[in-house]
Amino acid sequence: MSDHGDPIPMTSHRAAPLNGVAEVPGDKSISHRALILGALSVGESRISGLLEGQDVLDTASAMRAFGADVQQHGPGEWSVHGVGVGGFAEPAQVIDCGNSGTGVRLIMGAMATSPIAATFTGDASLRSRPMGRITDPISLFGARAYGRSGGRLPMTILGAADPVPVRYTVPIPSAQVKSAVLLAGLNAPGETIVIEREATRDHTERMLAGFGAELRVEDSEEGRVITLTGQPELRPQNVAVPRDPSSAAFPVCAALIVQGSEITVPGVSQNPTRNGIYTTLVEMGADISFENPREEGGEPVADLRVRFSQLRGVEVPPGRAASMIDEYPVLSVVAAFAEGRTVMRGVKELRVKESDRIDAMARGLEANGVTVEEEEDTFIVHGLGQGGVPGGALCATHLDHRIAMSFLVLGMAAQKPVRIDDAGPVATSFPVFEPLMTDLGAKLERTGA
Repeated sequence: MSDHGDPIPMTSHRAAPLNGVAEVPGDKSISHRALILGALSVGESRISGLLEGQDVLDTASAMRAFGADVQQHGPGEWSVHGVGVGGFAEPAQVIDCGNSGTGVRLIMGAMATSPIAATFTGDASLRSRPMGRITDPISLFGARAYGRSGGRLPMTILGAADPVPVRYTVPIPSAQVKSAVLLAGLNAPGETIVIEREATRDHTERMLAGFGAELRVEDSEEGRVITLTGQPELRPQNVAVPRDPSSAAFPVCAALIVQGSEITVPGVSQNPTRNGIYTTLVEMGADISFENPREEGGEPVADLRVRFSQLRGVEVPPGRAASMIDEYPVLSVVAAFAEGRTVMRGVKELRVKESDRIDAMARGLEANGVTVEEEEDTFIVHGLGQGGVPGGALCATHLDHRIAMSFLVLGMAAQKPVRIDDAGPVATSFPVFEPLMTDLGAKLERTGA
């Protein structure tokens, strides 16, 4: 059951060919960052194409609580009148970040170097997720954190009254950790240096530079070194949010496995730190054309034309994990319809997402007749070929939007309908998933309590 309401059981039936244009929502990662950096700027930023999923709406509410004037002017059209770096006010109420690990971790970083206190909470899923990966580095600036055992929410952060700059090597490939440290560094004097041994999505660096921060990125023997000069005056910007490649992966993967399908997904971000799923699908034999490449909002984008394909299993290199960490659940669905084994290594980060995504996908795939193998850092799916997945099972979603959507995609090509216990969490990232997929030809049925 979701904290946001009663569960919404849903059944996905075998679909006729999917056809049409899939207008997927704006990128979730960029939407969070646009709101936060807009709030840290002096003046009014305008945002178009903002994802209006619950995760991002919770971040918008949080920015209001810290003193920014955040307004919606129409579908996807928002403005943020910021308070400047170091200008956050102390919130009068607890900050509820719902299901969003990105939202809570970035906001913790953004307020960690201001002399204020804020208490954070979230839904049952978020309250179970580790926050030590954020509280450890922000403590180096002088912030203090008080939470539940295991470093879990609810948690109160006391921002540093006299922050100091830090040099921090990110211990795991995590754009959330890197971004939180950079946002904390904004209000610290001098240079804050973040070192990544393995590059992760770079939206924060791109957007910081766009808002006027002094930032340089260099490759060294230590890894990717990001140096940020603190206490800038950020300039408001007009941000055009490209379409989310993680959301686009669901209609793309559905079209690849539903026989006879051909769809177009326009304006999808092709940021090289985010496109590992598409590289992998092409290696599996996917018929995907990347058309009309261009730049929107400082990000490379393209229109995707996707056709049903006969797919083969591949070995996904562990070095690609950071660029597709959110897409492994739906990739494992595609792998079930491929010929041969698909081996996914370097994926242990999946175990601390909204759910243990390796376990959730393994149990659901097994229930639907697919053989899998799993270790702490590896997930293997034994493909049954096109049309070979029996289906017919009920899958637990564990309050995880990507698990829910992945099993709904599975049902579109399985022999028997696939049911999920709760489609409610889908609204956190892809609120138009159901009508969008239905318009393409999917058969999704709300099946009652």
